[in-house]
Amino acid sequence: MIQRRPLTICLPESLRFGRQFATAKFYFLKSLKFTTRKQIMFRTSLCSSLARMQKQTKIRSTLCDAVHRHLSGTSPCYDNQFNQPKCSLDSPRSGGIATMFRLPYQNTSEGLDACFVGIPLDIGTSYRSGTRLGPRQIRSESCLVRNRNSLGAGPYTCLQVADIGDVDITMYDLKRSVRMIKESFDKIIHKGCKPLTLGGDHTLTYPVLQAIKDKYGPVGLVHVDAHGDTSDVMQGEKIAHGTPFRRAIEEELVDPKKMIQIGIRGSQYTEDDTEWQRNLGVRVIRAEACYHKSLTSLMSDVRLIMGDIPVYISFDIDGIDPGFAPGTGTPEIGGLTPIQGLEIIRGCRGMNIIGGDLVEVSPQYDPFGTTALLAANLLFEMLCVLPGVELPSK
Repeated sequence: MIQRRPLTICLPESLRFGRQFATAKFYFLKSLKFTTRKQIMFRTSLCSSLARMQKQTKIRSTLCDAVHRHLSGTSPCYDNQFNQPKCSLDSPRSGGIATMFRLPYQNTSEGLDACFVGIPLDIGTSYRSGTRLGPRQIRSESCLVRNRNSLGAGPYTCLQVADIGDVDITMYDLKRSVRMIKESFDKIIHKGCKPLTLGGDHTLTYPVLQAIKDKYGPVGLVHVDAHGDTSDVMQGEKIAHGTPFRRAIEEELVDPKKMIQIGIRGSQYTEDDTEWQRNLGVRVIRAEACYHKSLTSLMSDVRLIMGDIPVYISFDIDGIDPGFAPGTGTPEIGGLTPIQGLEIIRGCRGMNIIGGDLVEVSPQYDPFGTTALLAANLLFEMLCVLPGVELPSK
């Protein structure tokens, strides 16, 4: 049985041969000696036809060479100086190691502009555990995401991105895990790599912001959540998934006047559970203020508030209504829609984004994987708004 050669090799070769053949015939005919008027007219007509054929062949060859460069990863759209995800046209989504978006894996953030990193932590949760499995499920579902978003943003054409695996933690000591996360992120961001983190419960944002402060100073914060996560203590403990932003404000990891919380809702312990942070200047947008409307204009205001300071995005999946994202530990009805989630992240374009996280995905409460798929898409949108990633001009 004769084995077929790949199309990307055969087609350009066949067209190059066709172009050479047409050129040879063209010059052969021009070299022939014709004497009679009829012979000269015949030669002129034939040479014109061959010239047109030569031109058309050249056009086809140029187009085919472009296709060849595109498929082989050497075209301008797929500049091979940057890592590229595996394409489902060449390799089945159901195969291979489950890295984020099927990107290459590497051990460190060395040489990267941005990275995906998992933190399989859930010992800071107050009710339903299971988000330790979030990073793995998000990676699995991420194979459905292609290399450009629906607006045409293509982060892999201008950023070097890879999956650097998970941070090592201990499941038996939350405070020690927090220290381990901070130490890991010190190394990840040391040379400017922008981390996009897969969670994991919301406790993890506290040590990540500690590491970020060491490099950037206090940052602005876009926080999407059903809960403010500004409790002082939970069952006597200062560190838990309901306290990270209390600690962040106290330690000046974030500037409260450059902080916005969107989607806050649900039953409360007091008349207004957001009073503490609002008194410090945090802008709180309750979910009720988002009903039946686009959040595009809100994000225009947020861009003005942030200015050019470094900004971190922290997105708790329970900010989205559990009808869309049931796979989370503390669901609250009446939440944001996935469309509003997209508007919030896409509205961060133009800010100086230096990292982000997507937390609280608990796969076992969503057997269909929809929550993890939504999380993967939202993380991809964060990648698409990092500085340097442009939208197509048209």
